[in-house]
Amino acid sequence: MVNITKINKKRKHKTVWSIVPDDYKVNIIRTVSPAPYFRWKGLIDRVLAAILLIPCLPIMIVLIVLVRLTSRGPGIYHQCRMGKNGRKFFIYKIRTMIHNAEVRTGPVWTQAQDTRITSIGRVMRKFHLDEFPQLFNVLKGEMSLVGPRPERPEFVEVLLKQVPNYTNRMVVRPGITGLAQLNLPPDSDLYCVRCKLALDLEYVERAGLFLDIRILICTALRIFKLPTLGITGLHRKVVLPPIPSGNGDNATDKKIITPTSIPHHAVFHPTPGAPDGQDGKRSSQSSSALHVPGKPK
Repeated sequence: MVNITKINKKRKHKTVWSIVPDDYKVNIIRTVSPAPYFRWKGLIDRVLAAILLIPCLPIMIVLIVLVRLTSRGPGIYHQCRMGKNGRKFFIYKIRTMIHNAEVRTGPVWTQAQDTRITSIGRVMRKFHLDEFPQLFNVLKGEMSLVGPRPERPEFVEVLLKQVPNYTNRMVVRPGITGLAQLNLPPDSDLYCVRCKLALDLEYVERAGLFLDIRILICTALRIFKLPTLGITGLHRKVVLPPIPSGNGDNATDKKIITPTSIPHHAVFHPTPGAPDGQDGKRSSQSSSALHVPGKPK
């Protein structure tokens, strides 16, 4: 069970309650203030989503038929995700994995060479064609075309304890694509999560129509594997301080994780970070070090 309360937007920096389990209370210091662009971004998203559905709908129908013909199970599946202010919603995707892929493992992030992905699913993931049904989520007002990717509740519940300011990325609607998605690979460990958070918070603070247009253009051209990040000025290099472990490297940080494998007893301690800049570096408010009790700091 998860408690969810609305975030107070009256003050730029305010202690707020966010998504927490019933038996665990933690107050999140809100360190970002969404750009004014978000006040009217929803209308633009819905109009563009309606326009994009015209050419995308026939492609979706063909892909759904191919999925049904090549593997057992539905063509489209839905999965619970966390949206703006922690509201749960169901995201729609064209199925790229075998039916009931997590029946034995439970919630787990996709890994490289994941055997659960079907042959046609691997092609769709390569060109991001499985994301097209999320245009319906945008029309429903649950998502934006551009924004932080929505995470599953099973992971959010533990990541908010492991990554400082993690829930700040949920002060806006999640997106189909985003600055973090263009620059970084899918999440596979805590370090990936921290790097993407840095870019997500940069977007929340600096979002604008021109930035959205550039991100959408890069996303469309990425299907053809064209290197457009440098040309459009969207390339980011994220540098974060390492998380101390027993041997001084990132071994503790770079483990493949599931909701049950993240250590619940871990405690974060702030560490100095790099100053904000166009290369994606952020201040110490969004950088932290992980210390597991019993190991040297």
